[in-house]
Amino acid sequence: MLHIKYLAALVVAAWPVFASAQGVVEKKEVQIAVGGKASLYYLPLTIAEQLGYFKDEGLAVKISDFAGGSQALRAVVGGSADVVSGAYEHTLNMQPKGQYLQCFVQQGRAPQIAIGISKNAAKSYKSPRDLKGLKVGVSAPGSSTHMIVNYFISRDGLKPSDISVVGVGLGATAITALKSGQIDAVSNTDPVMTKLEQDGDVKIIADTRTLKGTEQILGGPMPAGCLYAPVDFIRKNPNTVQALTNAIVRADKWIHAASPQDVLRTVPESYLLGDKALYLFSFNKVKEAISVDGIISDAGAKTALKVIPAFNPEVKASEIKLNLTYTNEFVKKANAKYK
Repeated sequence: MLHIKYLAALVVAAWPVFASAQGVVEKKEVQIAVGGKASLYYLPLTIAEQLGYFKDEGLAVKISDFAGGSQALRAVVGGSADVVSGAYEHTLNMQPKGQYLQCFVQQGRAPQIAIGISKNAAKSYKSPRDLKGLKVGVSAPGSSTHMIVNYFISRDGLKPSDISVVGVGLGATAITALKSGQIDAVSNTDPVMTKLEQDGDVKIIADTRTLKGTEQILGGPMPAGCLYAPVDFIRKNPNTVQALTNAIVRADKWIHAASPQDVLRTVPESYLLGDKALYLFSFNKVKEAISVDGIISDAGAKTALKVIPAFNPEVKASEIKLNLTYTNEFVKKANAKYK
């Protein structure tokens, strides 16, 4: 006869497997932090929320919107949020600090970030080196918009300290900052960049809103917006993470099957910046950069590992445990559920 303590140990060990098979959500109420939710960069998150996909998976999701991805990251590190909807690069940047974060479903397969220089500064612009000494607007210091501009200038020998970075958000505040002359250049997402471009306020000098543009700037594919969380949270709440993944994968697939008008009808009116035609134009421009299935590619993760150390000396490629920065375990199950 089994000793009672041994039997209890067996039951405890078997419980996670049983829970997983039953699909019991360990944490129904989930706090998601995001930086700039109205951006097309986070469209899958908005679609999952607006169409009730999180609710369909048994979740009560609360989304807190911050000015930029770095602030959303701090919310999770500080314990006020469970999951971040943010840029994949943060999972690499935080490892040297002893913070192990893992991306478990992808929203974007290209950064969808463009860099534009004001029409006045553009008169003397010839190469990234000409950004030296200029004020460059980013969503928030430390965010992906900041990382992209840092990498862009590093290719021409400049250091992050050679430019002055100003946090301007991801919406109307970024447009105002450029138009009013508060900044000389801007690194941002759509629809902001398309608005500035159409109004003739900026000249685009780097563009990762398409797969081809990402290849040209970064040298390969690059994971962008994703849901990521501390590795410990993922291990303790696999069914909750699976439910979140299911909702985002379903949203990814909906976006690629939907018409631009379907998207327009689904997102909140405030996201349109008062211009429906602009939003439609921006959506069509970045649609291919949105993930089709939530899968994080190995090639994309390797591109990130090459790009980030180029301007962040804390990240040493040889010391990064890349396998801990992303997993496709949950995405594969989500794709099997939502074919």
